[in-house]
This record gives sequence, C-alpha cells and structure tokens, in this order.
Amino acid sequence: MSGTVLVTSRSFGSGAVPCADELTGAGLRVVRGSTVHDPAELAGPLAEAVAWIAGTAPITEEHLAAAPRLKVIARYGVGVDNVDLAAAARRGITVTNTPGANSEAVADLTIALLLAALRGVAAGDRAVRAGSWQTRRGRELGTLTLGVAGLGRIGRGVVHRARGFGTRVLGHDPHLDPVVFEVLGVRNAGLRELAAECDAVTLHAPGGQQLVGRAWLDAAKPGLIVVNTARADLVDEQAVADALRSGQLAAYAADTLAGEAAGGESPLLAPDLSDRVVLTPHFGAQTVEAVDRMGTGAVRAVLDVIAGRTPENPVLIEEKTA
Repeated sequence: MSGTVLVTSRSFGSGAVPCADELTGAGLRVVRGSTVHDPAELAGPLAEAVAWIAGTAPITEEHLAAAPRLKVIARYGVGVDNVDLAAAARRGITVTNTPGANSEAVADLTIALLLAALRGVAAGDRAVRAGSWQTRRGRELGTLTLGVAGLGRIGRGVVHRARGFGTRVLGHDPHLDPVVFEVLGVRNAGLRELAAECDAVTLHAPGGQQLVGRAWLDAAKPGLIVVNTARADLVDEQAVADALRSGQLAAYAADTLAGEAAGGESPLLAPDLSDRVVLTPHFGAQTVEAVDRMGTGAVRAVLDVIAGRTPENPVLIEEKTA
C-alpha cells in the first residue's frame, strides 16, 4: 500500500491511540494540512493525496478538482453538511464518517451545560473571582421536565443520563417509529409541546433547519432553559437573545454559535447576557475516548477503501439532509 494521506483534523492522533502509526505501518505517508481547508494551502498535499482525513471545515468542488488521486474522504466525526457529496460522487470518491464515536462525549457535555445553566456555575465563578460571595438560587434537575429534540445516539444518551437524575423526559423526533419512544420510556411530543410543557429543552437534530425561532419561543413556558450541542442554525440567535432579555428564557447554553468558523459575532455574546448564556468552544467531541474512536474509525475507513474493501460507514448523498 502506498500514497499520501492528508490529515486536516486538529485532534487526529492526539488521544491515547497513535492512529497515524497504523497508516505509516501500512506504507502510507501522513501529511498535515490546513484545518480550515484553505484551498491555496492544500493545493500541494491534495495533488498527491489518495485519502483525506478531514475535520469540519468545508470540502468543495475546488478542493476535489485539485485532488486527482483522491479515493476517500474520511470525515473525522459525524456531520457531512460541509462536504460536497455530489461532487465527490461524480469523481468516484468515497465519503465516510464515524457515527457514534463522539455520542457519549456530547451527551455528557449536554448534561454538564444543562447543570451549569440550572445552577449558574459560570456566573458564580466570575462573581467569586470578582470578590462577591452573593448566593444565587438554582433548580434541581431531578424535579424538572426535560424535552429532547432529536433522539439519535446523542439524544438517547441524554435521555438515559437525565433519567438517572429522576427527570421526567419528553421526546421529539418525527423520523422515529412510535414504538421507539415506548422502549425509551419517553413521551412522544410535538416540538411546540416541548416549548409549552418543559422546563428545559436540549437540541440534537441535524442542521439545515430551525427549531427554535420567535414563534416557538413565544409559546415557551416562561423561564425555559435551552441547550444546543448540535448545530448553530437550529436556533434564531437574535430571537433567543431577545427572549433572554424579556425573561421568557431563563438561560441558554451551547457548544456552537453561528459564524464560529469565520469568527463572526453573535448577539448571544452581548455583555448584558453573560450571566444567562453559557458557552463552550465546540468541544463536545473532545474527550480522549471520543478522539480515539473517531481516529481509529477514520483510519479503518482509509485502509478499507485503499485496499478495495467496502468501508463500514459510507455516506450516501441523501444522508446529507437526513
């Protein structure tokens, strides 16, 4: 086996497993490239690459035109929203991902953000550092009703964790058979029902749609908390900011913001909202265990495709919006 493997994921090989060693051991050359997928910077490596282990930045027709030898794009993670799947298919390039590799990590962070919002953890930390020990009253997760929008691997992980606190859970997922809700022990609810009946709602749906807009927020139970560890475009951020100021929302916690890749500003970064907005830098998947699972999954896909075998998780064009 020979050829160059381009790696543009920041965290590839940074866990406990030396993933690159398996590639070099198979006779492949590993080259690191621009994590933001700058076409000019990647032109040289792409010209030689037979495989690309890619992060979340866009992969376009321009990139693929510069990669005449490319056989496989192994997405280091799950989302393929930023991959031009049609262009890859036209060129006979297999696209894979690593579903489930980071599900436990993201479910953990969801609960962490929810608890942080419920108890004002970030605001409390800032207050103490400023010399104030004034107390702030929160709420207990076990006494609340939680809405989970999207019951894929991550959403189900959140359900299991929340039930461990004794939390009542409502679920929303239009793609699931009703029997799945029964198995999970979750009431099947509409999206508006989550807003009206729940004390907190967590978002775990695919991007490309808006779940939390002005109308949804207007229908929400006053004092609702929203947690988003999925995609920024699920939320109208200006509407959320307005709802926080009016008191309709008590808090918003997220691992993603609109414009994060381009460094754009969000209305949720306004100083007057700092005590009600808890943010993390899109690191939901960044645990040692998840990094190792994503890395080994991507390596396995690369080796399978180059060897002429069918990879475990090929991505089909229609899956982009599924």
